[in-house]
Amino acid sequence: MAKASFPPLLVVLSGPSGVGKDAALAELRKLERPWYFVVTATTRKIRSGEVDGKDYIFLDERTFLDMKERDEFVEFAQVYGNWYGVPKHQITFGLKQGKDVILKIDVQGAATVKKIAPNALFIFMIPGSFEELRERLSQRMTESAPEMQLRLDRAKEELNQTKNFDRQVVNRKDNLVQAVADIDATILKEKQKVGRSSVQIL
Repeated sequence: MAKASFPPLLVVLSGPSGVGKDAALAELRKLERPWYFVVTATTRKIRSGEVDGKDYIFLDERTFLDMKERDEFVEFAQVYGNWYGVPKHQITFGLKQGKDVILKIDVQGAATVKKIAPNALFIFMIPGSFEELRERLSQRMTESAPEMQLRLDRAKEELNQTKNFDRQVVNRKDNLVQAVADIDATILKEKQKVGRSSVQIL
C-alpha cells in the first residue's frame, strides 16, 4: 500500500510576551523534524552574536519599505522605531519544499495571518499562571516598571484571545519539555487529518 501523503502545514505559534515562545522554538529545532522555521525581516541593527538570515533577515529601511509597497509581507509592524515583517517567500519556500512551516508571531500578527491563511494550525502558548508570566518578565530585567506594567496589561488582553486559536499549550514553570512535546504532538495529529487542504498564501 502506498504511504499516505499529507500536504505541509503552516503552524502559527503565538502567545503573550514572556510566555516562552523563543525557548520553545529553540527546543523544537533540536527535534530535527522536517520543519522549516520562518525568519522574520527587521530594520533594527544586528546585535553581537546574531547571524543574518538565521536570527533575522536584516534590511535597511528603504529595502523593507519597498518590499512593503510590493505586498511582499504576510504581516508587518513598526516597534520602537524599527520595522519587523514576515516575508511571504519565507513561508512559500518552506511549503514548496514539502516541509511544515513554523511561524512564531505575536497575537495581533496571528490574527492577520488567519485572514490570509485560515487553514493554518494556530497554537496559543499560555503560562501555568499569570504570576508565572509576571515572574518571567521580571527576570528579564529589560523593562522599567511602567513598561513592565504595560506588558502585563497587554498580556491580560491577549490571554482573552485563546478562542481564536485551534489549540492551547501550557508552558508551566520548569516544564518546557512538556510544552514542546505537546506542540510536537499537536502538529503530528493535525498533519494526519484526512481531507485537510493545502495552505495557500493569498
